[in-house]
Amino acid sequence: MTTRMEGRTAGRSGGRPDLAVIGAGTMGAWTAYWAGRAGLTTTLIDAWGAGHPRATSGDETRIIRSSYGSDALYARWARQALVHWQQLGEEWGERLFEPAGTLWFGHRSDGFEAASLAVLTTQGIPVEQPSVDDARRRWPQIAFEDDAYLVYEPEAGALMARRGTIAAARAFEADGGRVELSAAQPGRIDGRRMVDVVLDGSRRLAAERFVFAAGPWLPRLFPELLGNLIRVTKQDVFFFGPAGGDGHFSSTEMPTWVDYDAAFYGVPGLDGRGPKLAPDRYGPVFDPSLGERIVDPDSTRLARAYAARRFPALASQPIIETRVCQYETTPDSHFIIDRHPDLDNVWIVGGGSGHAFKHGPRIGEYVVERLGGAPAGPDEERFSLTANRRPDSTLRTGGDAMVAGWQGY
Repeated sequence: MTTRMEGRTAGRSGGRPDLAVIGAGTMGAWTAYWAGRAGLTTTLIDAWGAGHPRATSGDETRIIRSSYGSDALYARWARQALVHWQQLGEEWGERLFEPAGTLWFGHRSDGFEAASLAVLTTQGIPVEQPSVDDARRRWPQIAFEDDAYLVYEPEAGALMARRGTIAAARAFEADGGRVELSAAQPGRIDGRRMVDVVLDGSRRLAAERFVFAAGPWLPRLFPELLGNLIRVTKQDVFFFGPAGGDGHFSSTEMPTWVDYDAAFYGVPGLDGRGPKLAPDRYGPVFDPSLGERIVDPDSTRLARAYAARRFPALASQPIIETRVCQYETTPDSHFIIDRHPDLDNVWIVGGGSGHAFKHGPRIGEYVVERLGGAPAGPDEERFSLTANRRPDSTLRTGGDAMVAGWQGY
């Protein structure tokens, strides 16, 4: 592990970098961060810069939680990532994590929430199972009429997404890393090696190795490899405005929450914004560069109907802000972290599938471990480009509807 001064000296020495990372979202920014701290001279490239509104990592907030049903690997990764997010916030004096907790609404006693409770308990991750009566007393702004099984993660909460992505890129740059504001395309190929990338259609940047972590742009960069493996969809997000003087929906009064079977999730009010609510189901196929960031009327209808049922005090309150981001989803919702099958010095890192943001620090750390020669463990074979990625609803809310969406793609 290099010191920050060593990284700074190496990063500004000029010449061909050891590594070029294309994409400054949560995966790319954290990969560059850990690469710099591992002693690799690194250039981080993004067409619009870290945290920009076209990026999947560019919204204001994301939930960070460790519940993943029976999947222990993601539970551990989320927990490890949380530590890194907290350390980054402390290092830069920024509030990147809001410890609001995460509450899961379970409609069945044998569903995702019960499996999560068992795994979190085994992994030693703090978790509670409040009764409905207890939940009503703790969170009177939430309607719990049809919930049979509640799970609460007291040490989970919300990440400041745009702010956190910018902070990771800034920390990388402060360590001596180089940041390029450029649109990048794969460049010249020499046998089984990529020689360079083309920046802004004309300039070339050569590097020893390349990591493409370009989120929803990956299928365009590698259409033959990823065109049928990553689907990019439009995802609408809504912020509701509580009544004046009503503080029940702030992060000090309400947790982040997930209604797995109903396919909705939300974040309490932060930074003066109202509570965030989003339908967690696939939207239409979307162009991340040229698509207009205007929410669809049907998404608005669904969000209003759910808010009225789950949060009665918001039933007659206005939507005061909207966002449009995107998912870049693989059929089984597992990430892609693998070497390009035809290029020995190129790695593909993507397929966030709507749940990658929280894992960003651990994903970047893992990528640098693999670059250093570490093999994939048995639980990590899921990230391979050649993995059997049959449509699977296990990790996604909305269940069978998500699988049907992939089968019709």
